[in-house]
Amino acid sequence: MSEWVIMILCTLGAIFILIAALGIYRMPDFYMRLTVTVKAGTLGVGCILGAVAFYFYDFAVSTKVFAIIFFLFITSPVAAFMISRTAFVSGIKMVNTPFVEDKGHDRKEVTEDDVEND
Repeated sequence: MSEWVIMILCTLGAIFILIAALGIYRMPDFYMRLTVTVKAGTLGVGCILGAVAFYFYDFAVSTKVFAIIFFLFITSPVAAFMISRTAFVSGIKMVNTPFVEDKGHDRKEVTEDDVEND
């Protein structure tokens, strides 16, 4: 039974990391790439570390693994926020924003030409 849990966790971790890699390739702007990478990559590494805890089944190893998972889940969103905030302050614009409010009444579609002209 333990082997199945380890295989499922490793497979899920690899799939999430693959999704993160494909997200970097497919997403149109920096902010979306960062979001996909942080969310899917963190979950993928967490699943693989969970499989490591099941595989070794030792209190010392499991404690270290769960401490790593805890700190990874705490620090990844904070680091992503700081990186995205720095990018925003530096002036990196969102390329593919679907709608922008025009004086609070109408909505219009934004194209890449509109973003480049600003």
